[in-house]
Amino acid sequence: LLIVCVKAYQVVAAVKPIIKLLSPDCHILLLNNGMGPHLDIANMLNGQGLSLGTTSQGALKKSAWHTEQTGLGVTQLGAFSGELMNEALKRTLLASIPQSQWYQDILPMLWQKLAINVAINPLTAIHNCRNGELAAEQYRNAITAAVTELVQVAAAESIVLNVEGLLTRVYQVIALTAANYSSMHQDVYHQRKTEIEAINGFIVQMAKRHDINVATNQQLVAKITAIELRYTNG
Repeated sequence: LLIVCVKAYQVVAAVKPIIKLLSPDCHILLLNNGMGPHLDIANMLNGQGLSLGTTSQGALKKSAWHTEQTGLGVTQLGAFSGELMNEALKRTLLASIPQSQWYQDILPMLWQKLAINVAINPLTAIHNCRNGELAAEQYRNAITAAVTELVQVAAAESIVLNVEGLLTRVYQVIALTAANYSSMHQDVYHQRKTEIEAINGFIVQMAKRHDINVATNQQLVAKITAIELRYTNG
């Protein structure tokens, strides 16, 4: 079992050099924020099975060798393509990760997590705030629009989601993680590359396939991209 747990934009670069060295019996599990890299990796497989996962565990890297768990949560895992993970390996994996669950259909879980990310990550990064501040009325329209667009794109991909249910969950996460900084906020704060292309950018990419207007997600991508350009260009 190869577990790939890097930033979304690092997934392909991490797997590509070693995919030919892996046994066809090796199973690959992607654990990254956002969506998109799984489509690239699925096209690179040489007999290997591919599973995907998402977690609501929270963590903060305080120094090079000090990571603090900042939130308890569940880890959701499931098969995506190729050979299925054998049952013994699956049992070992689930036993090794507290509060982990296996799903026959993992994609809806990933889209639900993406809905939380498209709302919280870019807005906290743009407005330089903790998650809890997004409960303010001034952010409601942007959050509602971003999630509504996601639901429309998901429906075009045969993933049925409920806008009201997702918005309720987004605001639950905002409340539960009120004191936390999102990963994208931290990337911008430390002037690192963000995962915007795998979060709101994925919605924009998929929307183009179906000719769906996702103006809010496009605006959020543009704003984060502009912030990145400012610090990468000095």
